[in-house]
Amino acid sequence: MMHPFLIGITGGSGSGKTYFLSKLLERVGKDNVTLLSQDNYYHPMHLQQKDGNGVENFDLPESIDDKWFARDIGRLKAGETIELKEYTFNNPTIHPKTLVFKPSPVIIVEGIFVLHYPEVARQIDLKLFIEAKDMIKIKRRILRDNEERGYDLHDVLYRYEHHVMPAYEKYIGIHKREADIVVYNDQKINKALDVMEVFIKSKLENA
Repeated sequence: MMHPFLIGITGGSGSGKTYFLSKLLERVGKDNVTLLSQDNYYHPMHLQQKDGNGVENFDLPESIDDKWFARDIGRLKAGETIELKEYTFNNPTIHPKTLVFKPSPVIIVEGIFVLHYPEVARQIDLKLFIEAKDMIKIKRRILRDNEERGYDLHDVLYRYEHHVMPAYEKYIGIHKREADIVVYNDQKINKALDVMEVFIKSKLENA
């Protein structure tokens, strides 16, 4: 196998990374690429920093074990298979699964901090930044955090104001200028998907 090509996809919370990735994988075949999410590298709940009101802040770079994340990316690029336990944010309705990631010619890593961590960013060959309007992002955040993490509306809005937005301004949005491609999550998103589909399929054909 040729040296794997690593694609990094980032953007603010609720920008549409999951939607973009799901549509992209439908087009190129989810079994043809490896998708590794930063979300499974959060430190345990008891190690998360709390704000002044005692609320865990998952929107800080320190909330992620970035060294482990970077190391596993390197292992995948070296042809190794890795296993992880799914991170469930202590949601009692979800039983964590054991996730298995096998190497492939194209590896996609995604998460809000993939361009922030130097040890991750330096391994990325193509950097995508997904952008969306604030109202769209907060709407998606409300739906996701209620369904996947069991947070009520008050919790979601509190975290968005005190954790999510400050993190975007300080740690995430500033990296948009480093991206090779900026995707605006609007009616033109299908054009970006067209471009990425052709690009990834060409990488797979030449692997």
